[in-house]
Amino acid sequence: MMLGVLLARAGIPVVVLEKHADFLRDFRGDTVHPSTLELMHELGVLNEFLERPHAEVRQVRGKVGDELVTLADFSHLPVHAPFIAMVPQWDFLDFLATKGRHYHPAFRLLMRAEVFELIERDHRIVGVRAETPSGVMDIHADLVVAADGRSSTVRNLARMRVDDIGAPIDVLWMRLPKRSEDDATAALGNIRNGHILVMLDRGGYWQCAFVIPKGGYDELRRNGLDAFRSEIAGIVPWLANRVNDIASWDDVKLLTVKVDRLQQWHRPGLLCIGDAAHAMSPVGGVGINLAIQDAVAAANILWRPLQHGAPSVADLAAVQTRRELPTRVTQRVQVFVQKYVLFRTISGRGPTKLPWPLRLLNRFPMLRRIPARFVGLGVRPEHIRTPDAGRA
Repeated sequence: MMLGVLLARAGIPVVVLEKHADFLRDFRGDTVHPSTLELMHELGVLNEFLERPHAEVRQVRGKVGDELVTLADFSHLPVHAPFIAMVPQWDFLDFLATKGRHYHPAFRLLMRAEVFELIERDHRIVGVRAETPSGVMDIHADLVVAADGRSSTVRNLARMRVDDIGAPIDVLWMRLPKRSEDDATAALGNIRNGHILVMLDRGGYWQCAFVIPKGGYDELRRNGLDAFRSEIAGIVPWLANRVNDIASWDDVKLLTVKVDRLQQWHRPGLLCIGDAAHAMSPVGGVGINLAIQDAVAAANILWRPLQHGAPSVADLAAVQTRRELPTRVTQRVQVFVQKYVLFRTISGRGPTKLPWPLRLLNRFPMLRRIPARFVGLGVRPEHIRTPDAGRA
């Protein structure tokens, strides 16, 4: 969506395909980081975006047992919005779609359009074939961009090779209500009794993530829902009077965590970005924001070639070259955290009290700026270099 907006803004005709009738998917990521908010500022729409309902996270806190630590402080970042905006992803997509429509007819959004085949000619991708409410539609293009997520249909159709880096964990998502003064003391990450619970403030409720070993969901279900509720209450005791809101296993959604990366993000006429190019762990909530950075880099590099037709393979390779280092570094950190913090904890080998590196964050607040910069801005943040060709 972001790439479509930026290219249409530069005068390049774009068709964005969404296979569903709307953007409403529960438990999608909703952490819009300072790097993305800064891009909203560069587009001149930051204030308008922040008028939408959102929560602002200026510090990230964690708890090991009863010991609290501030892990990151975003307030010192050199940006116009030094915080994480907690915005449901469907609201973010809807906002971008609205901005894109300002550039009609260059920007077209087709809902309920599901790609099932690539159109190929002379070993080059020249379009897609999609199922729509009015029947099968052929859409020809100088460039097809796969931004359809970690289980990308397009990259599978293109038979692109994926390196599976692996993840030892999965995550269970659920909602719990907000309703007492205890909520003000909530920490984002909570470790206790060999369990981990992450709590995201969604305004009227908590969106909670419970970390489990890879493939451990069936065993958890065999132990029963009451045992699961007890484990959650054991991590955050003041949730004990709310866990019965998890009425059945239908209220619990499994996220199968993947960390992988395409060996080559492109073929002639095709480019993969975001999770379609590199599935990210939920660690740090950086997935959306890394995808946005990919989109900005792709727009910066490709808008001029697209003015003259199909971008060359060298043009597409330049996008991968630009974004591969940030992807590799971020995934390496995520894998480290997954293996040596999350998995060790749920395997019973994790900390029972605050480790000394985290104690340093409490003792020397200046150190909190380091994780804030890595999470909030990332490696090699992008800036919008595409022009505004004007609105219709």
